[in-house]
Amino acid sequence: MDQKVFEKDLNALSKKGASEKLQALQDLRYRWIMESYPERGTYEGYPGVEKKWTDQSTKGIERRKGQTRELLAASRHIDESRLLENEKLDYQLLYQDLLLQVRGYQFPDHLLPVNHMSGIQRSVPSVLSAMPKRNAADYENILARLEKLPGLIEQTQILMEKGLKQKLTPPQITLRELPGQIRALIPADPQQSPLLKAFNEMPASIPAAQQTRLRQRAQNIYQKTLVPNWQRFAEYVEREYIPNASTETAFTRNDDGVRWYTHKVREETTTELSPEEIHRIGLAEVRRIRSEMEAIIEKTGFTGGFQEFNDFLRNDPRFYYQSKEELLKNYRDIAKRIDGELPALFGTLPRLPYGVKPIPAYSEKSQTTAYYQPGSMEAGRAGVFFANTYDLASRPTWEMEALTVHEAMPGHHLQIALAQEQKDIHPLRRTKMYTGFVEGWGLYSESLGYDLGLYKNPYNEFGALTYDMWRAVRLVVDTGMHQLGWSRDEAIAYFKENSPKPEHDIVVEVDRYLVWPGQALAYKIGQLKIKELRARAEKTLGNNFDIRRFHDALLGAGALPLNVLETRMNKWIESQRGEISLAPINPQPATKAASS
Repeated sequence: MDQKVFEKDLNALSKKGASEKLQALQDLRYRWIMESYPERGTYEGYPGVEKKWTDQSTKGIERRKGQTRELLAASRHIDESRLLENEKLDYQLLYQDLLLQVRGYQFPDHLLPVNHMSGIQRSVPSVLSAMPKRNAADYENILARLEKLPGLIEQTQILMEKGLKQKLTPPQITLRELPGQIRALIPADPQQSPLLKAFNEMPASIPAAQQTRLRQRAQNIYQKTLVPNWQRFAEYVEREYIPNASTETAFTRNDDGVRWYTHKVREETTTELSPEEIHRIGLAEVRRIRSEMEAIIEKTGFTGGFQEFNDFLRNDPRFYYQSKEELLKNYRDIAKRIDGELPALFGTLPRLPYGVKPIPAYSEKSQTTAYYQPGSMEAGRAGVFFANTYDLASRPTWEMEALTVHEAMPGHHLQIALAQEQKDIHPLRRTKMYTGFVEGWGLYSESLGYDLGLYKNPYNEFGALTYDMWRAVRLVVDTGMHQLGWSRDEAIAYFKENSPKPEHDIVVEVDRYLVWPGQALAYKIGQLKIKELRARAEKTLGNNFDIRRFHDALLGAGALPLNVLETRMNKWIESQRGEISLAPINPQPATKAASS
């Protein structure tokens, strides 16, 4: 965000009362995020940022840090006692988020801009795909971004070079697919490049002659600028970065790594739990889920042991499709079946539709089983559940129901789209993602599959437990590798011992934990907190417990840190007993969710 504009708006805050100051500071913070991170603005449909990339120069990074510190200082000058009751949550979240971000500045995260899971080789095609494509002006914006890509590539490489000098890199073993990911963006045929995909799907409203001119400009930029710049970047990664990257895997190997990892754990889980405490929780969850899995094996009549049953699930042809089209069709069928059952569990459903698509070919090999990309009503874009169709022999049918529940409905799409549609909360909160809440909700949603008519055969039920086990194993493995000295091979072996997930998936998962330390802990920790709150509500309210009202209350304020969520839901439980009064949460009529 421009420094002069920022300072002018910040200085204007001093003339306002507490409530006005809070509103203005939220407005400024929201604009700051959208304009400082234009890619985020694209996803949210924010106007005026369509031609820009985030400034990853040292100057740009330091400017953002300084501005964040100023926002934090400004938030401290708001007298919380003068705020209205419904404004105090806004203030608490604003202050807490700014404080956590500033605390994180003591660690050089910016020197780790690329790994096999994230970085410009993934974000650039994704952002270009999310840009509006309604008219010629939209395509001019795409061209402007394409023209500026070499600058972003150069800035990214400079950060990587600085990290390399400080011996700060992702583990070398995780980078093996990175050069291929980069080169997948620049095939010989421009029309096959993910960077130019938009020019293969131009709307008929653009005259044919204009389409030809726009397409030719894109191809010229591609051949003259993009191909050589991406190629040089791939060569740098291949010849310099990977050979000199760290061969150790523990994140705590880095300077001040123990404190850095602890910060990441608390940032991702939004709790004060230590890595050691989370490790113990994980071990207990693995034991609990394992016993439930053993009971299902017995119910099937299978005569072998746990590992033999896992081998059976991994290898029996009955559990695998022969074509990508069949796999995607089944995901879409499951999604439609789920949609019809949702009103029994939710009083409020989102209006924004979602679709099911395959993960793009350029990233599918090293990508996880699935992921969700939020949509935006403002940008005219539906949500998307991306399913991995690479290596069909590692995509068993018994995992598909749990996966669909998590990524689509009632998991990520329902929760994120509902948050986006909350008109009574600030846009800053509508678009906020707290991993502990968002992924905790996704994992909790998997347990709702029984209420949605899923998991009717023991293999799919075992699949649901497999996914619960997967997240429990994460607690053990992530903390094991980064805090307790486990090797990568030990982590893979532990995963195999306790889960029937195919080996390819297990390796991809473990490598994910190596480059995103702490992130995978949020799922199970968030799920356990939501389950704890539901159990408390059921026990307290007895026959008066209403699952639809509970879910609406849980989701009605958007994503929240787990500590804030617990306080809010405890108040809601008491309000249901009639002991205190709490305003209704988003009392809207149910709307049927759509899928494709």
